[in-house]
Amino acid sequence: MSSDAVKKRKPKVIRSEAGAPETKRGRAEGDQVTYPAGPHLIGQRKLFTAKNQDVRVYNEEVELEVRDPQQDYMLYKDTCAALAKLMEEIQELKAGGAKVQSVEIEERRTQCSVHFITLKKLNRLAHMRLKKGRDQTHEAKQRVDVLHLQLQNLLYEVMHLQKEIGKCLEFRSQHEEIELVSEEEFFQEAPAEISRPHVTRDDQHQLTLARLDWELEQRKRLAEQYKMSLARKEKIQKAIEQKREYLSSLQPGLQNIMQASLPVQEYLAIPFEHMQKQAEVARHLPPPLYVLLVQAGAYGQACDKNLSVSISGDVDEAKALSRPPEDSQDDESDSDAEEEQQNTKRRRATLGVQLDDKRKEMLRRHPLSLCVDLKCKDGSVLHLFFYYLMNLNILTVKTKVSTTTDLSGAVSAGELLNSESLLNCLYASDHGKETPNPANRYQFDKVGITTFGDYVSDLGHPFVWVQKLGGLQFSSGGAQSGLTGSALSASHMERTMKLLRGRLQARLALHKQFSSLEHSIIPVSSECQHLFPAKVVSGLVRWTTMSCQEFTELGFVQHVLKAGLVHETDLFFMATVERGTARLRAAVVMNPRYPEVAPLFSLSLHWKGERSGRTDDNLQAMESEVNVFRSELQGPRPGLQLLTNQIQRLCVCLDVYLETESQVCDGSEGPKEFPREKMCLRTARGPSRLKPFKYNHPQGFFSHR
Repeated sequence: MSSDAVKKRKPKVIRSEAGAPETKRGRAEGDQVTYPAGPHLIGQRKLFTAKNQDVRVYNEEVELEVRDPQQDYMLYKDTCAALAKLMEEIQELKAGGAKVQSVEIEERRTQCSVHFITLKKLNRLAHMRLKKGRDQTHEAKQRVDVLHLQLQNLLYEVMHLQKEIGKCLEFRSQHEEIELVSEEEFFQEAPAEISRPHVTRDDQHQLTLARLDWELEQRKRLAEQYKMSLARKEKIQKAIEQKREYLSSLQPGLQNIMQASLPVQEYLAIPFEHMQKQAEVARHLPPPLYVLLVQAGAYGQACDKNLSVSISGDVDEAKALSRPPEDSQDDESDSDAEEEQQNTKRRRATLGVQLDDKRKEMLRRHPLSLCVDLKCKDGSVLHLFFYYLMNLNILTVKTKVSTTTDLSGAVSAGELLNSESLLNCLYASDHGKETPNPANRYQFDKVGITTFGDYVSDLGHPFVWVQKLGGLQFSSGGAQSGLTGSALSASHMERTMKLLRGRLQARLALHKQFSSLEHSIIPVSSECQHLFPAKVVSGLVRWTTMSCQEFTELGFVQHVLKAGLVHETDLFFMATVERGTARLRAAVVMNPRYPEVAPLFSLSLHWKGERSGRTDDNLQAMESEVNVFRSELQGPRPGLQLLTNQIQRLCVCLDVYLETESQVCDGSEGPKEFPREKMCLRTARGPSRLKPFKYNHPQGFFSHR
């Protein structure tokens, strides 16, 4: 029998007889036995619950699997460099005399906040990677301990076989059945009064007796340690039970404290109770709405304090929807009886009723929806209601506008805040009439749906930007960004929210301007007074709205239609400007993306006949003044005064045209009906006799371009 084999037999015997291992290998085995009942199984139960509920949640541990640490390190360096640069810029601005609350400093502070959020996320990922490495190291150690234990068991079996062979070959004393430590270990660990090296090294019998004495001493010591461990275990168990009872008694008290702190939460604007309830309800949201909730909430918390997100809908129905169907366990007799009962009550439905039921099921919404509120400085609020169509896998949106003032005065502004057209073309060519999911076309064919546009009034508009906010991206002819889920939503969130707030502000400004235009008043702000002369004789006498069909029937707009500059989503208006017997009609085409896309004017003058921009070069030049040179009329950003400035420029151009038009054959300037009030360097120029329509400020005269 080898000394190594004898050395490795002892832990096995102590483990079986004493029951509480004390060696390093024994502790590893104990860790292995108790580990599955700990956090690992709790994590498995959470995963099982999430699987049964079919809920996809955002998990940074999943994101960690696909992220490259080197790329995160480079992102960390870039973020630190960007932070340093922003700090230097803020220092330079402060050194240059900029105020702390200035726009430039606030923008850089906002950018710094975004970079700090990135650093916090990278910090979390680094800690998660460190924890993952430690867990993997721990698991590897456990596997080594298991293999070491298996090796011990195998060695024990080998020794047992050798022992049985020895019984057959020679007589064995009873003490040989006891597993003793090896001689090397015995001489190293045993004290001199027991080992007696000067005697035992030469006498095998004395060596065996000394080893037995040392074994007895070790077993006595281990028995004492075992008793102490049992006593400590009972003490720890009692402490755990006391703490459990204490924690269970804390629950009612904590609930009472939370209820009592509700007024404080409302006063400090920290709705912990509301946030907790919303987080509980958010577990039942479909993945696209959950992504939108998380990203919109994060953007509102980081960049836009006037943005709020809330969940509405039937929570119980959402829970029932996410609950897996129960397996039927009825016996055969019950199934036959139920089937017979259903056959007696069943009625043959018509084909039309069946198709209607299939359509309703296909267009069914999820019971829960999101409401995103965008508040403006003037107190107006844009309410966005997001819905998820479960079978079509798309998001839709509906809108509602709340204002602090009454907006019922302007008749021509009826379509400006209409929920059906308010968000048209928020991004170019995104009309929201058809579903962006190509698979829906085949689903519609099965239930007889011709176009999704017939249902947008009830279900909402499936704009492409709505899908991207929910992390949905469908294949199309355009270039794909390669981002999905939360990354796709975050990449479009800021620009989309700015466009939505800009759209609301533009429509409210137009509504106010239309109210003045209907009363023949052209509102020109003080910042734009320098664009026009002090005296303008021509005036607006009428401002009305018209339909697309009425616009297309006008004779002087056919060139605009042929050029493809008019779309069904545009708004159409008619402005009438008069001076004396002259009447100028202007057909206005307003793109939904105003003021980013300027209104388009087409002119027709009724004065001693009818003429238009196609028949009169000067009218064409007047059209150019308001259409081509619109950059001069933008006014202060974001250019909400563009329309009224164009109309005022039109009145000025009509004055110049009428005052410089030759009416007398003897060469006298200007008709008697329209005396010369504008100062012009030249009344006409070139073969086409163009008028000087360009106004020069502050000199106050008109010149040719």
